[in-house]
Amino acid sequence: MTAETQNRYLMQRYLLMTLDPLHIGAGGYRLGRVDLSIVREPGTRLPKIPGSSLHGAARSYAAYLYETPEAAGQSEEKITNPEKNPVCYTFGYIKGKNPDGSEQNAYSGVVNLFDAHILLFPVHSVAGPVWVSTPQRLREAGFEKVNPESVPDGQIYLIWNHTGRLNLGWLMLDVAGQASVTPPDKSDWANKEEWKAIANRIVLVSDSLFSHIVNSNLEVRTSVSIDPHTGAAADGALFTYEALPRAAFLTAEVVLDEYQVENRSRPFPVEKTNTGQPLPQGPWQGPLDVVKAGLKMMEFLGIGGMGTRGFGRIHVVGNPLEKDPLKDEKDTQNDKKQEAAQ
Repeated sequence: MTAETQNRYLMQRYLLMTLDPLHIGAGGYRLGRVDLSIVREPGTRLPKIPGSSLHGAARSYAAYLYETPEAAGQSEEKITNPEKNPVCYTFGYIKGKNPDGSEQNAYSGVVNLFDAHILLFPVHSVAGPVWVSTPQRLREAGFEKVNPESVPDGQIYLIWNHTGRLNLGWLMLDVAGQASVTPPDKSDWANKEEWKAIANRIVLVSDSLFSHIVNSNLEVRTSVSIDPHTGAAADGALFTYEALPRAAFLTAEVVLDEYQVENRSRPFPVEKTNTGQPLPQGPWQGPLDVVKAGLKMMEFLGIGGMGTRGFGRIHVVGNPLEKDPLKDEKDTQNDKKQEAAQ
């Protein structure tokens, strides 16, 4: 029995790595020298992957794996018994009118997919490629033994020994000392080749400087529309667009919330597709397995725009880090009671 089948609420944290440049458009308005900008957080101005984009991709690809492509949308008029479809149960659905003409019913999904935030950003330097982050971001993602506690503005800490100064793109900064970072003990991230490749190339900076470094080192490309009649570049059709570069690491959280489990039957476990074929990635024990299967397909089918131009593929690194919020809260309360008793 998996942890998910025992819990009504469960959180998973994914570690993602871009395999190609990633463009999640912000609506096509011009920002400085870029015609097509990407989505950013309002406060920090850091690029992100909206949870809605992850939700749509995960649902669409899970429906593809289950061989019910019509389940990729919320309207399930073409699906017989959507309540028995694991994709519909996981992400929610809207039923059409009943045979007696009664109104349709809407059922919310049982998983919440949140925005993916940048964790480690690749930047070129005279010492070769490095991955930049901040102590706070690493701690929030569950990383352990993160030193130093904070980084002063204008200084950097490196995982490896280096004296003097080091450039991060166009910016030259003083090296203040050596840093340390350890992946979460409960995860398998430390054993993955993706982490091993960058483990000795990490640079820690201050939170205020991180946004400047990221936005100064985004990938910017120039393209032109082709005139179908002449086969040449169309006049005045030159445009630029920005993207997260490949080999950027992000973290995203998925929360299971089956608060109505007593009132709805669960269509799990699922071992075969709708046509009776074995599921490509193995059986689904619950909604979180549906999400995981959909997210893993991003490695092949991608997410976001410019897909025909070689953009959008994302790789899921290892298994997600699981956390039971209710159990952790009880453990915290018990620890406080024991401290008070002593």
